[in-house]
Amino acid sequence: MQQYLPEDAGSMYIHTMKQSYGVKPRKEIVPLPCACANLRRAARIVTQRYDQELQADGIKATQFTLLQALARVGNISQGALGDLLGLDSTTLTRTLALLRKSGWIQAKPGEDRREVRLTLTSEGKRKYQDALHSWQSAQRRLRSVLGEAGWKQMMESTVFTAALAQEH
Repeated sequence: MQQYLPEDAGSMYIHTMKQSYGVKPRKEIVPLPCACANLRRAARIVTQRYDQELQADGIKATQFTLLQALARVGNISQGALGDLLGLDSTTLTRTLALLRKSGWIQAKPGEDRREVRLTLTSEGKRKYQDALHSWQSAQRRLRSVLGEAGWKQMMESTVFTAALAQEH
């Protein structure tokens, strides 16, 4: 049997939301045998819900995530931002180009000629603040659907999964 957790990872206790929290979706979704496919499907569906909330602000969830990360960390290299968000260079470059074109971020050369440092512009900070209410609404909706225990489980298990998958 293949081991997915390293021996020193400790333990992780997971309830299934369907059974433990009384949450039952209206429509059953076929479980796929691939963890990647199930995670990506969940991410796409959740992203669609966030996009619906953010639409009135003229921003996509993917763009909001970058603004939020930059608002939290300030000045950061493009490589470090990609690592923080688990984004490949091509996807990150494409999304950053849209943010730069909108005037929401500024790119400056770093100490090393190859390094690019990113910061929010004042317009980017404004856009982030304007969209924050819609993002919070999306967060509340998902949290309400999952329930507190389901929300906590989802947040912990996705962070834990990303951390371990990134190491191996």
